[in-house]
Amino acid sequence: MSGDLHCPLCGRSRTGAFCRDRRREYLRCGDCGLVFVPPLYYLSSSEEKAEYDLHRNAVDDPGYRGFLSRLAAPLLARIPAAARGLDFGCGPGPALAAMLEEAGHQVALYDVFYRPDTAVLQRSYQFITATEVVEHLHRPGAVVEQLWVLLEPGGYLGIMTKLVQNAGAFARWHYKNDPTHVCFFSELSWQWWAGQHAAVLERIGADVILLRKAQ
Repeated sequence: MSGDLHCPLCGRSRTGAFCRDRRREYLRCGDCGLVFVPPLYYLSSSEEKAEYDLHRNAVDDPGYRGFLSRLAAPLLARIPAAARGLDFGCGPGPALAAMLEEAGHQVALYDVFYRPDTAVLQRSYQFITATEVVEHLHRPGAVVEQLWVLLEPGGYLGIMTKLVQNAGAFARWHYKNDPTHVCFFSELSWQWWAGQHAAVLERIGADVILLRKAQ
């Protein structure tokens, strides 16, 4: 596989080999730092959904809520009262939306497989969340751009995804072994994206990124 594929985040072609395992090849963009698999490794929509159907993330599961609180807590500390939000990629059990609604906010839901209501993608929001979503996207640049357009000035885009550290750690990383995970962000990727959009970037803990839109 040549390293001349265009990066699905920034669209540039300065990509090269980063890692290979027994199942897939991984490329890295020399501009934005995104690590991604070539399209030949993508699952079909039915195969992808079959993988997601194996997940058991109930709305009232305390362990799952604890996991999501890594994003919910810092977001709740920053958004205004009774804010309007969108939980993008909410899955079959939208626990994060339930947590935010319990805190007094309004949350619309979208998921390409479980809540495919595209009408919610025509509105504006004061916050948007995407937890464990961006690593599944075939076109992350276009999708994150779409979400950014929906965000009102001063609003927050909250992302939860594991971040690439280096090639050695990546080779041993269990996160890359999920066949539905096709792109892997680093902190550099989000710094690049924030710079392109005049966004204020905060990294919170190991896997939470908050991007604030300028007023």
